[in-house]
Amino acid sequence: MLLIKSFIKERPYLVWYTKNYDNLSEEAIVEAVLNYGNFKDVKEIINILGIKRIADIFRKKTTQKRCNFRPEIKNYFFLYFNKYA
Repeated sequence: MLLIKSFIKERPYLVWYTKNYDNLSEEAIVEAVLNYGNFKDVKEIINILGIKRIADIFRKKTTQKRCNFRPEIKNYFFLYFNKYA
């Protein structure tokens, strides 16, 4: 958990809506990285949490009533995780 906190502190542009990085959940960080990060950010968070964990969080978030993923991001990562996770 400490690695993911330092990861997000180094990328404040992904969570511009808060300065309280320590209270962000894994789910919020994954959502921010997938929505707003570049591919280097995505690869790094996959190295930290693992592709299976990221895919599980993504699938859980996309099946909720309110989904914050943009449609093109949702489609891309749906295909990506179905192939690689």
